[in-house]
Amino acid sequence: MQYDKNAVNRLKRIEGQMKGVLGMMEQGKDCREIVTQLSAARNAIDRTIGVIVSQNLEQCVRENVRKKEDTDQLVLQAVDLLIKSR
Repeated sequence: MQYDKNAVNRLKRIEGQMKGVLGMMEQGKDCREIVTQLSAARNAIDRTIGVIVSQNLEQCVRENVRKKEDTDQLVLQAVDLLIKSR
């Protein structure tokens, strides 16, 4: 699968968030601040998973439609991936 810049950029921002959290921990920041930042990173990861799954589903559906093949299984697999990511 070809990943677009949007997904890669999201992961780079998450990487920056995680480095920031580590820095906060090293500075002895308050637990609430750390948890808030970790929650934001987790939400960003969840959104990135959604972007990657939807892009993959779109590519696979287009390919199957081009080949005149069924797409039902692709949708079920995408839903399964989203459920497992939770």
